[in-house]
Amino acid sequence: MRRFGRTMVTAALAVAVVGGTAGWASGDSQRAVTGPPPGAAAWRADTASGRALPDPASATPHEVARFFDRLDEAARRELVRSHPLVVGNLDGAPPSLRYEANRIAIAATGEARYASLGAPDRQILAFDPRGRGQVAEVFGDLEHAAHVSVIVPGSDNDATHHDARRKPASGPAGMARALRAETGESTAVIAWIGYTTPVGVGLDAADGRLAEAGAVRLARFTAGLDAVGAPDPVLFCHSYGSVVCGLAARHTDATDIVAFGSPGMRAGTAAGLRAGARVWAARGPSDWIADVPNVEFAGIGHGADPTSAGFGARRVPAADVQGHTGYFAPGTQSLAAFAAIAEGEIR
Repeated sequence: MRRFGRTMVTAALAVAVVGGTAGWASGDSQRAVTGPPPGAAAWRADTASGRALPDPASATPHEVARFFDRLDEAARRELVRSHPLVVGNLDGAPPSLRYEANRIAIAATGEARYASLGAPDRQILAFDPRGRGQVAEVFGDLEHAAHVSVIVPGSDNDATHHDARRKPASGPAGMARALRAETGESTAVIAWIGYTTPVGVGLDAADGRLAEAGAVRLARFTAGLDAVGAPDPVLFCHSYGSVVCGLAARHTDATDIVAFGSPGMRAGTAAGLRAGARVWAARGPSDWIADVPNVEFAGIGHGADPTSAGFGARRVPAADVQGHTGYFAPGTQSLAAFAAIAEGEIR
């Protein structure tokens, strides 16, 4: 009975403190945005060169890629102009078309909070204005890269805040830029906020509901990279984003999965992720995530600490990391190790 009581207390603590990048704040319940973007019905009703268009809800990314391969340039451009939200979010479509489509879709919202994303030099690979907004941005040349990394962030991230002013190299876009600068021209880095993240600290951050929805989207996103010939990616998974990666692990073709500042990955061991990828873990000495109980009880909490010896992940040095978001700070041991993993230098 005493053991049960301790478990209940630990689970209650998990509800109180499991969270993401914002730290100690109240949480608001979020509704996961899923399914194809607005405009899918009009897309399904259209044709291109006499061919039916692939259903965004059911066509695989490889089927989408084959469809676009059969279209001439004029037909492709017409689809971009007529259905920018669908083309911009269609995994398996050529990246250059998605960039163009998303510039149109962003401008069409007329919302100032998205205006900077529509700049000509931004490479927006996905943009969904529903809810708080989702976005994926590419740094580097995705279509010719020898290596690809995907940043999967945690709580309090969305299309508005993914590139917001904060400490250098601490937001999704900042992390991506820092890794890109450390690796060089042969690597493309994608900041992926392709799921509804929790807000603050609350039940959304303590349970797996949003992570489960995000894992489906992450698996499809990585399949889309494969469909356009991109190298198998490295996933860098921060905070609640590591829960997403843990649930998606067996459904992706990632070469490496790196969890940092993680509350758990919904698995007892690295082998329990059932992934073909190598699994890495990092936690800095002042990261408050260390105070989160590593439990999973009645759906609350995210399980074992990925940095523990028993979990079995490879350790990433992080002794000089400051706080919960300092893992990509220039000059840190963690950033240097992340770059080596991203470039396949560590075997």
